[in-house]
Amino acid sequence: MKAVHIVFTLSILSGCTLPEANKTTPLSYYFQTPARIWEETLPLGNGRLGMMPDGGIDRETIVLNEISLWSGRRQDASNPYANLYLKSIRWLLFKGRNDVAQDLMYETFVCKGKGSGQGNGADVPYGSYQLLGNLILNYTYLHGANAPVSSYRRELNLEHATATVSFTRDSIHYTREAFTSFGGDLGVIHLSANAEQALNFTIGMNRPERYEVTTSGNDLIMRGQLNNGTDGKGMRYVARVRIILPRGGMLSASDTTVSIQNASEANLLVSMATDYFGDDPEAQVVSLLDASADKDIRTLKDEHLAVYGKLFKRAGLDLGWSGKEELPIDRRLAAFEEDKHDPGLAALYFQFGRYLLISSTRPGLLPPNLQGLWANTIQTPWNGDYHLNINLQMNLWPAEVTNLTELHLPLIEWTKQQVASGEQTAKVYYNARGWVTHILGNPWEFTAPGEHPSWGATNTSAAWLCEHLYTHYLYTQDTDYLNEVYPVMRGAALFFADMLVEDPRSHYLVTAPTTSPENAFVFNDRQIHICAGSTMDNQIVRGLFTHTIEAASILGVDTALTEELAAKRARLMPTTIGEDGRIMEWLEPFVEAEPHHRHVSHLYGLYPGNEISVEGTPALAEAARKSLEARGDKSTGWSMAWKINFWARLHEGEHAFKLLGDLLTPALRYDGTKYNGEGGGTAPNLFCMHPPFQIDGNFGACAGIAEMLVQSHSDRIELLPALPQAWKNGSFYGLKVRGGGEVSATWKEGLLTEARLRAPLAYTYHIKLPAHSARLSISMNQKPVSLPVISGMLTLDMQAGDEVLLTF
Repeated sequence: MKAVHIVFTLSILSGCTLPEANKTTPLSYYFQTPARIWEETLPLGNGRLGMMPDGGIDRETIVLNEISLWSGRRQDASNPYANLYLKSIRWLLFKGRNDVAQDLMYETFVCKGKGSGQGNGADVPYGSYQLLGNLILNYTYLHGANAPVSSYRRELNLEHATATVSFTRDSIHYTREAFTSFGGDLGVIHLSANAEQALNFTIGMNRPERYEVTTSGNDLIMRGQLNNGTDGKGMRYVARVRIILPRGGMLSASDTTVSIQNASEANLLVSMATDYFGDDPEAQVVSLLDASADKDIRTLKDEHLAVYGKLFKRAGLDLGWSGKEELPIDRRLAAFEEDKHDPGLAALYFQFGRYLLISSTRPGLLPPNLQGLWANTIQTPWNGDYHLNINLQMNLWPAEVTNLTELHLPLIEWTKQQVASGEQTAKVYYNARGWVTHILGNPWEFTAPGEHPSWGATNTSAAWLCEHLYTHYLYTQDTDYLNEVYPVMRGAALFFADMLVEDPRSHYLVTAPTTSPENAFVFNDRQIHICAGSTMDNQIVRGLFTHTIEAASILGVDTALTEELAAKRARLMPTTIGEDGRIMEWLEPFVEAEPHHRHVSHLYGLYPGNEISVEGTPALAEAARKSLEARGDKSTGWSMAWKINFWARLHEGEHAFKLLGDLLTPALRYDGTKYNGEGGGTAPNLFCMHPPFQIDGNFGACAGIAEMLVQSHSDRIELLPALPQAWKNGSFYGLKVRGGGEVSATWKEGLLTEARLRAPLAYTYHIKLPAHSARLSISMNQKPVSLPVISGMLTLDMQAGDEVLLTF
């Protein structure tokens, strides 16, 4: 068992009881108008299904999603001739002819076929994630559409994973409630009015293409088949809506709509499925509907909350009350831009990130894509795919630390599914053992280089994915799991053991050809991307080799291989500080073409890696600081989220908070008639904007807030390592650390007052105490204990279920 050190970086005052949750700060946000754009709608999801209602008064549109609905198909994208040019590309790179090497790569070292379609792959085999369709509700009222509306409120409640709309018209109060049930695995929409027979509406469904709408009895059905990029016979899908009228009313169906008249209450059950996970989506949707059709709304909600609450309630954050919680969310964001005194907004945003992760993935299904599982088009930006040079990985950054560990499993399973295709790619392109994948990922196991080497040549994606495999082990200490994923890690390591080649100029082993993701350097008056090795590649490969060696040692296997990996790891160029005091992005002193580029790849070793730290490598940490200062703060949404984590690792709470403020800047502003784009930031519904919407920034910022509160990446747990003045009072509970420990803390006026550590398994923790800890009080399992402190270190051998409380 590894030892874990807990470092208290702030003074500890007299103890106070630790709240389990803040009962006054609402975990919700609301609007006072129907949604004017999709980025104002409210996201609902249960890991498989998504709904986004716009809350329209006369006509309501609810966008429907299903996590697996992709066009495209599996394909052989391997270019059989690429390997013939690998030696020439490397020779050119080693001769300092990066420009000619890049030109040769454009001609030879790309995928076969159309690749991702330059990010527009809906009609090529690569495919695109797509909306399933739109559920349309057309309402009629006693005095028609011109009757005034009052008291309109549209709200998303994170604790209940429910969207509500309420308003008054014709002196009748209408309420709509929607959720994607975690219990029944279908969408539920509950409509009610406080007057008898006041509900009158018609429902229909549509999508931009490839659909047919019918009725069967009183069920409304939409089905179709997407384009696979070849013969048009791609994925099949079906959506079926069943309406239940608990308190009377008339229901009638036409060929393509269902109408309800004179009802007082209605339940709409929305079932969706594709043939990606099963061969008979028609039977699946009917089975799910039949299982819930006889249940009243209270039962449906209770089943939903029982499952969802087990995940959401594991962790909480209370940063205090400012009064701005009462503002509609669009006005609250605008107010925060002018005055940062709204600590509850950060707590809300943190929990919104957890909510989105719970809502967009679940064990046994797919990981969240570039938009989680929410999309409103058939050509989702960048295909809504799995970008593997940071974006997919960032989606899972909150999984372990925010106590949602099982939500890491879909990414882990997806990674395992890429291996067979990745082995072919490794052989065809590099004549290497093991497996590799590049920047592009989809449900069809696409692992070849992209169609454009400037971004498509990145080849360390499999190694980065394996970092997630090992991180899950570090948090769970599950050796059965480690034994299961070790072959995947081993295969990724084997690839680089073969692919690394000596650069005759430096005699270091390098990844060639490669890039520093999406960034370019100035070379012979051109912008060039292709290089022989990059700092990020070295940091990722070094981490892969280290983790594989550690895993092999734990499992007692592969002694010869670990010796080979250790020898080759020693021949990688270390992370290097350039003459300007910054960390070099490339292994040569190139000048970046875009100094403020959104990717900060050469700081991977700072976060999510751990080879750069304030305590362990102070010179590199200072160089990382200079690199960040030169890169600047303002950028795309996800880039600012990454920088929150960087500054937290540097223990710079004020700068991390400044980045959070930049990220929460409204990216869309309403001028009275339309919304105008403002660059990276936050949409009115709290979606992160690249722009356009990319969910990775939501997840990255959620992880960043956690990183400001607790860190455990370098064999020590630090509480409040990057606490900003804006959060001077607060508490959290349920955050996780490596080794599986669950940590809670309370602080006042910026000073820690109490800390609690729960051990789910047997583990040895070393707690480093501050110098002014003479009045330390320790209890183990609610019993006072007296333990020696040696050189400021308190050692605790904890068993499963033990709990330690520290107060001063």
